[in-house]
Amino acid sequence: MWYAVLNIFFFVFHTAFTLFNMTGWAFYKARKWHLLTMLLTAASWFVLGAWYGWGYCVCTDWHWQVREAMGLQDRSRSYIHFLLLKLTGVDFDPRLVENVTLYIFLVSFVLTVWLNARDRKRSGQGS
Repeated sequence: MWYAVLNIFFFVFHTAFTLFNMTGWAFYKARKWHLLTMLLTAASWFVLGAWYGWGYCVCTDWHWQVREAMGLQDRSRSYIHFLLLKLTGVDFDPRLVENVTLYIFLVSFVLTVWLNARDRKRSGQGS
């Protein structure tokens, strides 16, 4: 039973985290938190990824472990590919999904760094 609860938790949490990473830069009050989640994501993908494989995601790894413990063997190369497959039933090209995911991440990262720096400068903390 706990695995079923964890499976639902990861679907909800990881999907919300991903959506926040894509859009959090757009909301002034969320920008500092957004910068933090983007830095955590970058650390997972690029720092831990140096050891576990580029694009390694802690949440995805834990979710896969839960699903394997439930006897589910429906992994994808990435959580986004997996989520798209589950939501739409369409098996998109995994490379395309990875490339679009990286592009959206990089655009969101640049936006959050720029907007956080601009906000800090406007509030007089940048001096």
